[in-house]
Amino acid sequence: MTQGPLTTEAGAPVADNQNSETAGVGGPVLVQDQLLLEKLAHFNRERIPERVVHARGAGAYGTFTVTADVTPYTRAAFLSEVGKQTEVFLRFSTVAGNLGAADAVRDPRGFAVKFYTEEGNYDLVGNNTPVFFIRDAIKFPDFIHTQKRDPYTGSQEADNVWDFWSLSPESTHQVTWLFGDRGIPASYRHMDGFGSHTFQWNNEAGEVFWVKYHFKTDQGIKNLTAEEAELLAGKDPDSHQRDLREAIERGEFPSWTVGVQIMPAADAATYRFNPFDLTKVWPHADYPVIEIGKLELNRNPRNIFAEVEQSIFSPAHFVPGIGPSPDKMLQGRLFAYGDAHRYRVGINADHLPVNRPHATEARTNSRDGYLYDGRHGGEKNYEPNSFGGPQQTGRPLWQPVDGLTGGTGNHPTPVHAEDNDFVQAGNLYRLMSEEEKERLVANLAGFIAKVTRQDIAERAIGNFRNADADFGKRLESAVQALRG
Repeated sequence: MTQGPLTTEAGAPVADNQNSETAGVGGPVLVQDQLLLEKLAHFNRERIPERVVHARGAGAYGTFTVTADVTPYTRAAFLSEVGKQTEVFLRFSTVAGNLGAADAVRDPRGFAVKFYTEEGNYDLVGNNTPVFFIRDAIKFPDFIHTQKRDPYTGSQEADNVWDFWSLSPESTHQVTWLFGDRGIPASYRHMDGFGSHTFQWNNEAGEVFWVKYHFKTDQGIKNLTAEEAELLAGKDPDSHQRDLREAIERGEFPSWTVGVQIMPAADAATYRFNPFDLTKVWPHADYPVIEIGKLELNRNPRNIFAEVEQSIFSPAHFVPGIGPSPDKMLQGRLFAYGDAHRYRVGINADHLPVNRPHATEARTNSRDGYLYDGRHGGEKNYEPNSFGGPQQTGRPLWQPVDGLTGGTGNHPTPVHAEDNDFVQAGNLYRLMSEEEKERLVANLAGFIAKVTRQDIAERAIGNFRNADADFGKRLESAVQALRG
């Protein structure tokens, strides 16, 4: 900030910032004290509504560097050559907690990356898990309501959580992840990230590929036990935010090796399970992870509110060569995220420095609205026009999906030959060591034991029994022991 006199918001110098104007010594305050009124009015409005989900977050800037040739698969300019670098902003977050919640809690972590590319911003809005609790966005508000505060008690209730999960067996895979060792990362630096959804890549020839993104931490995986997390959350609620900031201040720049799984479009229709189902992973034996780049965080925000809280990410922010898939959860998010930001930050949120394109210029005909900065001057605000305004390119960012037929209706997600809500949860359990299984069962049992209704507890245990008989048997015994 430049040196000089303190001023009002309008730029007038402030004579006295210590004492408000009064009618005589000890008299009432005068309404003509516009500095006082301006400061109080601004203070009342200096916090925008917190995010309904992912409210608690931290972020940093950095670079993404391409390390492999992926031009056979995508025409995205920022991926066009080995060695090319793109500025990024990455926001980490917890999901269920509010803005003042602790960092060290059992919760998925948001892993949202904004690539400031020369073709516009590309947002990859994922998590630290490769799967999610549900596969259809129509269930998302109901799911989040179970994770938030009960309308009567004002607290998170185990009955609500397990009632929903037990009635939604597709959640079994993600719940097994969440209550395993990776459910409480030791820091944001020591966890992996995933795009989670399936996305479309398309190359210059118009060929289509389905892809999944993986961000493998170069710091190594580190986690907290439930006991360690409970202590840390009480002693230092800001533990993860502080760790990220201080690591970058020390010059210990965290990094992730970025890879993708690539499926030729023709494989999707006959793949053994639905490749667009967010509750499932693609086995690496079928589609290996191919390294494509390196992501490094190397610069802290100067103002958390302006750059972390007002940052916005939308899965609908694509660039040429990248697009959506028929994943029903992703399809819902294409609307929901942008709508949330328009409500929370404002219709001109994309004009803010952290959100606007850094490597190109946004050229739209949108004008006015809350916090509009007048950047367009007197330019015409319609298209087509004959005054040199921006024009459409005629080339879509992604390729159309062929072969869509049938009647409209509320259709369930297509079922493939080996689709099952429990198989991958069971596979995950059987991959664990004996010690990992013991901690998983203990974590789950401690939460299920809080459920007051026996039918909900039994239904919850039944889902894990369907995943693996030993899993269910151990869990049932552990819950019974806790309940006496």
